Amino acid sequence: MTVRAESSSLLRSRLAAGTAFFVQGLLFISLTTRLPQVQEKWSLDELAVSGLLLMVVLLAGVGSVVAEVVAARSSSAVVVRVGLVVAAVGFAVLLVAPAFGVFVAGLAAYGLALGLVDASSNMQAVTVEHLYRRPILPSFHAFWTAGGILGTLVTLATSSVELGPALLPLLVLPLAALAAPFVRRDRLAESDATVDVPWRKIALLGIAMVLFYMVDTAATTWGPVYLGGTLDAPSGLTALATLPYLVATLLARAVGDRLVDRHGAVWLLRISGVVAALSLAVIVFAPSWVVAVVGFTVLGGAVATIAPLSFSAAGAIAGGEDADTAGERIDKIDQVVARFNQFNYVGALLGAVLTGAVGSDNLRLGFAVPMILILGIIPLAAQFAIIRRRGVAAGSH
Repeated sequence: MTVRAESSSLLRSRLAAGTAFFVQGLLFISLTTRLPQVQEKWSLDELAVSGLLLMVVLLAGVGSVVAEVVAARSSSAVVVRVGLVVAAVGFAVLLVAPAFGVFVAGLAAYGLALGLVDASSNMQAVTVEHLYRRPILPSFHAFWTAGGILGTLVTLATSSVELGPALLPLLVLPLAALAAPFVRRDRLAESDATVDVPWRKIALLGIAMVLFYMVDTAATTWGPVYLGGTLDAPSGLTALATLPYLVATLLARAVGDRLVDRHGAVWLLRISGVVAALSLAVIVFAPSWVVAVVGFTVLGGAVATIAPLSFSAAGAIAGGEDADTAGERIDKIDQVVARFNQFNYVGALLGAVLTGAVGSDNLRLGFAVPMILILGIIPLAAQFAIIRRRGVAAGSH
């Protein structure tokens, strides 16, 4: 294969994986931004909604485990396509459900698909990054954020549309994504050799993932409630806790590849920890909702690269520091990524539960929890030295 053909093939694989991230973000945010409609349609109280969200998170964890098993027997390309189909079916069922039990069944199917696509799309991203031999994970997660922004804008534009069949056109994208040229296992050499994975190192990276998703879930779940309930923002503007946060996240992830390439992941994550803590302090002590929105916006940019760099570092450890032999360990990389994805849901539960429980009387106290804990990123940053910079040997920075 010529250099130009190889480059074109890599680009197609990169865009394919990015498409999976985009669709995942679109569907997830389209659902979460319509939770008030779900609550109203089925006459649910806050406890019932929390129970449904807990079901989704737990089933997503199951889906991530299933992704590991299926990917080992076939490939992550198969898993991501299966996940997209299940997500589309589940989403369609919950939209057209004639009874609450049917709605719950559709939501359950979507939760399972959430884990399947989360794990397999990150497997695809880590594999493509190894083929590129330089850090590009932040740009993949930027696709997710772009999908989330589109989902938010669609919800705002169709706020008067009831939860139902009118929203089925959203499913065109996940079905169209099935045709994307996801990277196949035969692109990489396979080996029957048993490879020991340093799970302790990966667990330390997982703590960073937990910290990120704790902050991310707290911001996206409780941010609008904080603006409206604690800071008396106009009801039509409470979404400003989420939209600017997502936009800042997208911008930071879009330039994240270049920042890592230039300064290294360790430097970037130490800066992220400091800025994130300061922006959360702005949120906690905000005298008005306008100031809090500024804090949420800066927070989105500060924490944006933690999750993608965590996956990148975990993949680098699983694949070995020698990029030339990483392809021989693709099975182990997929296994590590699938298991590593579980930290996502631990962080999401902590973000929703800890912030809400501590802030049950005053959400300022609730946001003080991630304000303190996110500082843990600073000492953990040293674990990310394995991430390869273009032209720099792994671990040398």
